Amino acid sequence: MGYPKDLLQSRSIIKHGLYALIAPEGLVNNSVPGFENCYVSILGSPRLGASFVDYIITMYEGGKNTRGFGGEEDVETFLYVVDGKVKVSTNEEDHTLTQGGYIYCPPGTKMFMENLEKGDSKIFLYKQTYKPLEGVSKPWLVTGNANDIPEVEYDGIKEMRIQDLLPTDFAFDMNFHILTFDPGACHPFIETHVQEHGAYLLSGEGIYNLDNEWIPVKKNDYIFMGPYVQQACYAVGREKLSYVYSKDCNRDADLKK
Repeated sequence: MGYPKDLLQSRSIIKHGLYALIAPEGLVNNSVPGFENCYVSILGSPRLGASFVDYIITMYEGGKNTRGFGGEEDVETFLYVVDGKVKVSTNEEDHTLTQGGYIYCPPGTKMFMENLEKGDSKIFLYKQTYKPLEGVSKPWLVTGNANDIPEVEYDGIKEMRIQDLLPTDFAFDMNFHILTFDPGACHPFIETHVQEHGAYLLSGEGIYNLDNEWIPVKKNDYIFMGPYVQQACYAVGREKLSYVYSKDCNRDADLKK
């Protein structure tokens, strides 16, 4: 990288417990046991105020995780392939995932991953504690590719579309979605809700309202949105704005913090 040629500066904004914009230029490598020949950056986490942990990982040629990720009886995991080709193995079978491919592993299922590209692959990785629901079956392993899922108009707006990556069954206490805006499109209103999000921008540029502050965002940025933080987006620029994000759902609010 070498010595800087200008003043040090960053677009990143951190408001612990409320929201965060984390630009890719400031990401550092975290040494996480099990990951070999990978550049692992931890994004959202409880230290930031999130109830989950998000990672963006560049898997170099030959990169892998042989120790396994997740697998605890109360931890669920999710992997989305941003770029490249990755093999994900569980105790059930192997899955080869290309760009747009994803896999959800329920509690008790450990995933092992390996880069199959001659170059780099990039993955968005997630884990959180599963919240069971009495009288409802446990969630199951789900895999697919976002490129095979139709886009559905969001709240009747044809310029804004959503894709559900996981079943809406009450067995699942969370979901992953991809939200896509045509240039110039926006949310129908500024949202305020109990759910939190961790979002990774796949394409485009926009202006995001976070806690009533309008902030420029673009491809490869990460956004954490805490509970009750106002949020909405305008897409700007020449290409579609698209991001993949998590959302807690299908459960009542806890009385404890």
